[in-house]
Amino acid sequence: MPTVFLFDRLRAGFALPEVQEPAIDQQLAWFQHNPEYLDRVFQRAQRYLYHVVCEVEARGMPTEFALLPVVESAYEPFAYSVSRAAGLWQFIPGTGVRFGLKQDWWYDGRRDVIESTRAALDYLQALHDQFDGDWLLAIAAYNVGEANVQRQADFNRAHGRPVDFWHLTLPAETRAYVPKLLAMKRLMAEPERYGLNFAPIPNQPYFAVVDVGSQIDLKVAAQLANTPYDELVALNPGFNRWATDPTGPNRLLVPIDAADAIEAGLKNLTPDERVPYVTVEVRRRETLASVARRTGVPAPVIARLNDLHGSRLAAGTVLKLPQTQGELPAKVLTAAARVDKPQADAGTRAQRPIVYRVRAGETLYSIARRHGTTVSALAKLNNLDATDTLSQGQRLVIRRAGVRSYRDERVGGGRRVLYTVRAGDTVYSISHKFQVTEAQLKTWNGLNRRHQIRIGQRLVMYVEANREQG
Repeated sequence: MPTVFLFDRLRAGFALPEVQEPAIDQQLAWFQHNPEYLDRVFQRAQRYLYHVVCEVEARGMPTEFALLPVVESAYEPFAYSVSRAAGLWQFIPGTGVRFGLKQDWWYDGRRDVIESTRAALDYLQALHDQFDGDWLLAIAAYNVGEANVQRQADFNRAHGRPVDFWHLTLPAETRAYVPKLLAMKRLMAEPERYGLNFAPIPNQPYFAVVDVGSQIDLKVAAQLANTPYDELVALNPGFNRWATDPTGPNRLLVPIDAADAIEAGLKNLTPDERVPYVTVEVRRRETLASVARRTGVPAPVIARLNDLHGSRLAAGTVLKLPQTQGELPAKVLTAAARVDKPQADAGTRAQRPIVYRVRAGETLYSIARRHGTTVSALAKLNNLDATDTLSQGQRLVIRRAGVRSYRDERVGGGRRVLYTVRAGDTVYSISHKFQVTEAQLKTWNGLNRRHQIRIGQRLVMYVEANREQG
């Protein structure tokens, strides 16, 4: 009997409609000419893909959705965008809360493989139901928000136009987003046709879920499982710190062959061995807030660990604090820093909003251009449509962009750059600046001869890590 690999199982469940559109061909060409990128993506994906495929199949959904994290995050669970989206499925904080993803000092469910997958499929199913069973509209809405897609669908319907994805007026990134997934589906269906050969992934679970009962230091858990610490972190990217969240989830993902070892080891651990702590003595006139500032441990965490009620502390009181065992991986340190100092997120430092009164003859475009923002951002901030006409005296809230014209984030082996078009920019000058080709720039942003770039427009680019801006 021939061996069945996970990709074979994935292909068997493909169910999205096969369509012929130039935008799909453009995305397919990029994937086809960047096989090393796909190799890196699926090397990471091998930890998570079996679980995702199983969850998609259990819901009777098209298995193409197991490829959506390729488009969203390159299957990097620590991926973080300029819009504060995190994890394999790139949830922003608000949508994460909406779909039950816990986010606190210890833990971020948006990066948790099990929880984020559950939430993403819940969201996609809800979008599918909202858009009358149209999966492509659901995918578009996952990217740009259901309100935006619904508004465009309602507009087309009111004007007697088709309401399928290919006929809606959507942002350039969304126009490219759906074709990316359909291109991945086509490529995975027949990789040999495009000269590609992916390393097979076994059709078997990579990890086991182990109930650890209560909080445990991840390095202690790695030792019990006889598993490299970095591997345990990669399987449990939801934790912001060196230990699991004391309020749960009380489970760890471990390599499948390590489950028995860690379960046996957990039975012999004492509470002090599970999570090491240090003690500090309260100084004269110190409060809970000042102890928190001195130690770097949030006041609510200190209060919970020491069963404190109120902020006043007596001098000489001994408090128990969590102890970090050694250096944390860089990805965990970065995640922790975002929780500790959210205002310092790279590329997301918000400018103070201003209230602007519209003058005679002004438009969203002219105001956005003057204040260094985009029409779409200005419209969204003020609950407007990008085509709305403004009236003299109307008040708008404006959040001005910084002086930097681009923002970037780590994705896979390179950087995902969001660039705001400035006066005098051309496709050629931008592609030359970031050392990408004009064809790549057009493909990533769904541009063709009919789509001219404009001042304030945001373009996405995928830049190799060793390339520098000129």
